[in-house]
Amino acid sequence: MLIAFDTNVLHWPGVNVAFLFSFFLSSGLALLAIPYAKRRPKGTPTSWGEAMLAAVFVFGIMFMAFGVVPHQFIDHADKELGWNKSLIIYGPFDLLKPKALGGPFPFTMSYEAIRDIIVVTIHVWYFGLMISLWGRWQRRGDAKPGTEVATSSFGRPLVKKS
Repeated sequence: MLIAFDTNVLHWPGVNVAFLFSFFLSSGLALLAIPYAKRRPKGTPTSWGEAMLAAVFVFGIMFMAFGVVPHQFIDHADKELGWNKSLIIYGPFDLLKPKALGGPFPFTMSYEAIRDIIVVTIHVWYFGLMISLWGRWQRRGDAKPGTEVATSSFGRPLVKKS
C-alpha cells in the first residue's frame, strides 16, 4: 500500500520559498562582514589561508546575490506567476490599457517588463549592499578626532596661545 503525503503544507500563492531563502541567506551572509570588521583591527597582516577563505566566501555571496537570487525570481515569475509577454497590464480602471487596444496609455506594457524591473531592483539592492559593506570595511577602526583639551594637574585646560 502506497501512502502519499503533501510535503508543501504551507503553500501561499505568489510566494516562492527558494527565492526568499536565497535572498535572505545571501543578504545575511553579506551582513556578517559588519561584526567581523569590528573584531579585526585595521592593518592586521593577512595569512594566505585567511585570504583564500575570504575570497571563497565573497565569491559565494556574490554568486548567490547576482546569480541564484535573480534566477529564482525569474523562474518563479515565469512558471508560478505566469508573467510573460502575452499578459498585458491594464491596471486599475484600465488606466494602463495601451492605445493599441483602445486605451489611454501610450505604450503596451507586459508583466514580463515588471519581472525585469524587479530583477534590476534586486541587482541594485546587492550593488548598494556590497558598496556599503566595502566602504565600512575600509573605514573600520578609523577613530574620530577627539575634542578633549589636555588639562594640567590642577584641572585647568592647557591651551596654547597663538
